Amino acid sequence: MNIAAILGAFLGFIITVVVLSYVFLRDWAVFRWAMHIFIGVSAGYAGAVAVRSVLWPMLLQPLIFDHRWLLLVPLLLVLLLLTKAFQSNVSRLGNVSVAFLVGVGAAAAIGGAVKGTIFPQTVATTDAFNLHLMAAQGVGFGEFMVTGLFMLVGTVTTLAYFHFSAHPQPHRAPARRRWISWLARVGEWFIAVTFGVLFAGVYLAAATALSASVNTLWQFLLTLLPH
Repeated sequence: MNIAAILGAFLGFIITVVVLSYVFLRDWAVFRWAMHIFIGVSAGYAGAVAVRSVLWPMLLQPLIFDHRWLLLVPLLLVLLLLTKAFQSNVSRLGNVSVAFLVGVGAAAAIGGAVKGTIFPQTVATTDAFNLHLMAAQGVGFGEFMVTGLFMLVGTVTTLAYFHFSAHPQPHRAPARRRWISWLARVGEWFIAVTFGVLFAGVYLAAATALSASVNTLWQFLLTLLPH
């Protein structure tokens, strides 16, 4: 193992120990130092990737060498966005770029939700009662219908949970209709199970990362011990 590899492994060892020390020492000075390094390196890497993979090949290179003058518009938006780094009134010029980013981001999020979630969920729910699909998969009729009903009930009740319209009532505060409230209560169970699965996945990923870090520390210590 060369000197650079040993130095990199040693620094990784120290920073890993410092980060794991948060469990016992909480937010102490050396831990904040390690977090600053992590954030700085991440920001520098993201900036380098943005320049090398986006700005230069997609904006500057076509503008300089191919004379695609229409790219002056996104270049102007980029320059206006940089004004947000200043504390003076000039930072207001960046509102145009921010508004453009928010608008495009919202449109992409809504389009992605419709095409990537609502439509596939609707198709999956209807396919749960497709008898031709049942025959192709070789699944029994009872199992197929139970699975379909479970998906249908989960989809309908979960959507009912997010139905917040209120019905006017005489001499009382507006409230949801009773049948929607009953469906929403069932939907709460489906949402709770979903969040439980998601959190279990997060903790499993964290445990995997922890075991990988501990294994890295152990392997580094083994390289220092005499054989």
